[in-house]
Amino acid sequence: MTGLLSPGSVLHDRYRIEELVGAGGGGAVYRAADLRLAGRFTAVKEIRPDAAASAALRADAREQFRREATTLARLDHPALPKVSDYFDVDDTDYLVMDFVAGPDLRQVAAEARSNGVFLQEERVLDWMLQLLDAVAYLHDQDPIVLHRDIKPANIKLMERDRIKLVDFGLVKPLDPTDPRTLTMARGIGSLPYTPLEQYAGDTGHTDPRSDLYGVGATLYHLLTGMMPATAQERFLSPAALVRPRRLNPELSALVEGAILAAMALHPDRRPAGARQLADQLRGRAPLPRVGADVVLPEGQPAPRGSGRWSSGLAENGGLLALVAFLLVLAVLATWQSQHGAREPATAVNGTATAVSGSRSGEPGP
Repeated sequence: MTGLLSPGSVLHDRYRIEELVGAGGGGAVYRAADLRLAGRFTAVKEIRPDAAASAALRADAREQFRREATTLARLDHPALPKVSDYFDVDDTDYLVMDFVAGPDLRQVAAEARSNGVFLQEERVLDWMLQLLDAVAYLHDQDPIVLHRDIKPANIKLMERDRIKLVDFGLVKPLDPTDPRTLTMARGIGSLPYTPLEQYAGDTGHTDPRSDLYGVGATLYHLLTGMMPATAQERFLSPAALVRPRRLNPELSALVEGAILAAMALHPDRRPAGARQLADQLRGRAPLPRVGADVVLPEGQPAPRGSGRWSSGLAENGGLLALVAFLLVLAVLATWQSQHGAREPATAVNGTATAVSGSRSGEPGP
């Protein structure tokens, strides 16, 4: 990625860039010193404009960024970094928030796996209950705020086993009546942690249950040491998702059931909200007995007619249509690329790239 800020650069006459933390296609995150408050370090998130977008779309994106930054600045929760400033420099937008030191949970899980051990279930559940409290807080906002990229790499581990959910690059206020694309949300999330309805980007309908899929997939990764199969892989082959207890026999059946409920392909099969998922993890709320994509405990036969495909296709018609449409677009895009030298290009948008993308564990921040 070109055009990155150099250490020593000063933004907005206040933030001196110390180092690059991470970079992706839509921008970068830097650690910066606050020159007005000695000893304070911030995370400065850079959101670069889409060079291919029209001037009107870029103007809309800038206005959306300002609205979003204002929403984020109002948030105040111990498991969320505080957003303190936002500004623009040379048509590039910047968001300033608390810099959270320490490892992320992806690194913690990788270290445990390299040592040949599993993270303790009780400890992981403590982290996830903190996370779900923060997610419930986001979903209680008016308008509702969705994170849309919950994954181990976006959860920082601090002193006394406290966690913070970071990287607000895909946060969006939920307004089902507003059809405009949120340009700041430049991706669909990280595929192993992304629900099927989010594969269409902002043209698909996401709601609080979409974030719960990310929580369930994060739990899966932390307790098994492996990333889960993507929603696309599971849609095409229901057996793609290996049961968590087959990877970690020490995992309790209760937690396995809660993970699978949160990772149900259809949103209607997931918990209704973050608090319900927290209650399921605590054993205070019942788990679904069987579902199209929730595997029964070992040895328990599925009721007649409740097979994954029979019930799933009957109730997941909307998702089936969505994925079929995206796959058709992918075929058309492939055909166009193969015949483009002989025939004029037709207007096929880039929606299918989300489905045909590789299974990336942790794309940029």
